Formats: sequence, C-alpha cells, structure tokens
Amino acid sequence: MLSTLLASAGMSQGVYTLYWVVVIACLIIIFLLALLCIVMIMFQKSNSDGITGVTTASDTYFGKNRGTSLESKLKKWTWIALGVMAVLAIVVYVIQLIAPNA
Repeated sequence: MLSTLLASAGMSQGVYTLYWVVVIACLIIIFLLALLCIVMIMFQKSNSDGITGVTTASDTYFGKNRGTSLESKLKKWTWIALGVMAVLAIVVYVIQLIAPNA
C-alpha cells in the first residue's frame, strides 16, 4: 500500500525513509537543544539588580571576575545552542519544501 502511494507521488522507498529519518532526527535534536537552553538560561544571573541593588552595594574582586568565567560561558553556549536550533529549523523547513518534488 505504501509503495503504491510513494510510486504515485514520485518518491522511492529509500528517499521516503531518508526524508523521515532526517526530519525526525532534526526535530529530536531541536527538542533536546530547547531543553538545554531552558536549563542554561535558568542558571544565568539576571542583568538587572532589581531590589537587591538597593540593599547591597559591595562588589568583591571575585564577584566581578566571576562573570567572565562561568556566566560568560553560559551566555556564549546559550547563543550557540539557539543558533544551532535556528539552523536546524530552517533545514527541516527546506527539506519539507524539497522532498515532495524528489
């Protein structure tokens, strides 16, 4: 039944299988990256002081340099993960546009 539908659509079984494998793999990677981004964003310190800016005014040397180590790495990896997610979303969209013509 499936081979009849594929033959009428102009797609061979191998191309159809490859299409679904690539699309599902990209969607799984996007989902995992989204969860990773949520966790990384939750671990980042807020840029605004909020109410704590009123009560605390002392910054130590360690407190100032800590931002260049852990927090900057989290911010960098968050942007990288979001960029990869965007590229994969575009890839899935383009594959869905091209695949029916394959």
